[in-house]
Amino acid sequence: MDELAVIGGGPAGLRVAELASARGMEVHLYDQMRSVGRKFLVAGKSGLNLTNAIERDAFLAVYKGTDLPTDLWAEMYDAFPNTALRDWAQGLEQETFVSSGNKVFPRSMKAAPLLRRWVQRLRDTGVQFHLQHRLEELQPLVAGGATLHYRTGDGELIERPARRVVMALGGGSWPQTGSDGGWCALLAQHGVPIQPLAAANCGWQVDWQSDFLTHYEGTPWKNVLCTAGDESILGELVITRYGLEGGPIYKLGHALRHASPPVMQLDFKPSFTVDALVRKAESVRNNLALALSQRWKLAPSIIHLLAQRHEALFTGGKVTLADIRVIAESVKHFPLPLTGPRPISEVISSAGGVRWEGVGTDLQLKALPGIYICGEMLDWEAPTGGFLLQGCMTTATWTAAQITTNHS
Repeated sequence: MDELAVIGGGPAGLRVAELASARGMEVHLYDQMRSVGRKFLVAGKSGLNLTNAIERDAFLAVYKGTDLPTDLWAEMYDAFPNTALRDWAQGLEQETFVSSGNKVFPRSMKAAPLLRRWVQRLRDTGVQFHLQHRLEELQPLVAGGATLHYRTGDGELIERPARRVVMALGGGSWPQTGSDGGWCALLAQHGVPIQPLAAANCGWQVDWQSDFLTHYEGTPWKNVLCTAGDESILGELVITRYGLEGGPIYKLGHALRHASPPVMQLDFKPSFTVDALVRKAESVRNNLALALSQRWKLAPSIIHLLAQRHEALFTGGKVTLADIRVIAESVKHFPLPLTGPRPISEVISSAGGVRWEGVGTDLQLKALPGIYICGEMLDWEAPTGGFLLQGCMTTATWTAAQITTNHS
């Protein structure tokens, strides 16, 4: 009965199991898939981005969430910062290096070698794995914890009581790896406050005209300053059949989701002022599209959008200096309406989850004593670049510390 049940075999769950078993607890880890670490492996296909090497304050500033407790988040991070994560990887014989953008990768660039060594470490310290066990219900125990009801791969329904439970079931992205967000309804029925899961780190949909896509689908906008709310990100966007993809729009996702309606302001020539653009084109009097391509070095797709917005100026014959200034203002301040993010099932990560008001500083559920939450189940979000895995590992390390401190 005095065991720790860890539900979820992603990085957060594995980290809790690792620390708890190393400190003498009997740990049982449950996962609904045939093997653990499915999303971890998918994330590492193009290179496993472990963390980021930027300094502390800048690191903490990337995290957002509904009423995110910044002081607690900083305390958790300080207990397991980016340097500690690199040391942890080194302990699993995975040397790391810092690449462009301060991203930290293992030398092998792969997730599988690290995962194999990690799972073997857990087995060596006595962690018991229960695969193809999907949590379907929980019944709170008077003394804390719960009786957990699992559906096994062969359809059998089994019950296992545990005084201490850690839920690390992930968010709602990549449901094929096991993180399907089904736990939201389960916890909500026990009074746990839930912020609905939403797509994060994803492309956004734009109502492109068909002729625009015919010519420009798959083409990039380079060195564009993108703004939503009071946040601005410089980078590259790619035109897709459904809208836009790219680092800047991923990082602006939080601001865009909280805008009504969602509109992204684009500056197509961030290194030039309006006056500078006007001076470069002040002698233009006709063939405006060709002149702007030559004078301002604008991509054809951008000129297409400008021509749609200012049709009269592009088709009206002689161009005045005042017309040039109007176009220059549009180049510097182009509002692009968005119709919504991509479906959560196909995005990199999700926002939302258990609201912070529903947990104590030890990440224990107030409505369900003895049950702790960590990883993407909590209401926080971060951009890609190593911050997602760091957040999972940091919250898991904190949760494990709270549980094992009270373990006798």
